[in-house]
Amino acid sequence: MNVATISTAGAELANKIARLVEERGWNQEDFARFTRLNRHTVRQILLGGPKRQLRNATVGQCANALGLTVAELRGQPLERLLPRMHGKPPEDTEALKLLNERATLPDLTAWLDRNKDRAATLSPEEVLELLDMQAPNGPLEKLGVENCVDLLERRRKLVCQVREIAGTEYLDLVEQFVRLVYDKVKGPRRC
Repeated sequence: MNVATISTAGAELANKIARLVEERGWNQEDFARFTRLNRHTVRQILLGGPKRQLRNATVGQCANALGLTVAELRGQPLERLLPRMHGKPPEDTEALKLLNERATLPDLTAWLDRNKDRAATLSPEEVLELLDMQAPNGPLEKLGVENCVDLLERRRKLVCQVREIAGTEYLDLVEQFVRLVYDKVKGPRRC
């Protein structure tokens, strides 16, 4: 990735943060106080984005102040995050409805009752995958619902981290590592 692409990604993230701060009704002073960032950094983020990519620590402080995880702030579209600024859960209502309707495994339905907030963060793709796992003698029975959901969440976090690294000078290193592991898992390259 070239410098222009990296700065564009940084500006997009800064614009997303600025929009979420605006939705909260905070001004620059409020945001600086909640994030514990210096005013110059806050001004750069809120007024048009930084000239360079934001540091991970800065993004972490912004996410924490907004009540989000770094993965959510970086990976979720703005439309899914805006309702959370008003205390609404981040849910894809259709996917969540589908999950509740099609969950037949007693352990899965019990998990859904106990973990409504966590279930609401599942993407539509993850919901479909979870529903497929409830087949007789499937992963949900063998590994347990908690372990399967944990694996889905870990994968989502990892994909967000790889996406973030791909926007840095470490892209070549990540690409080599992924290729090495992929070849071990899948054999000769297919993609």
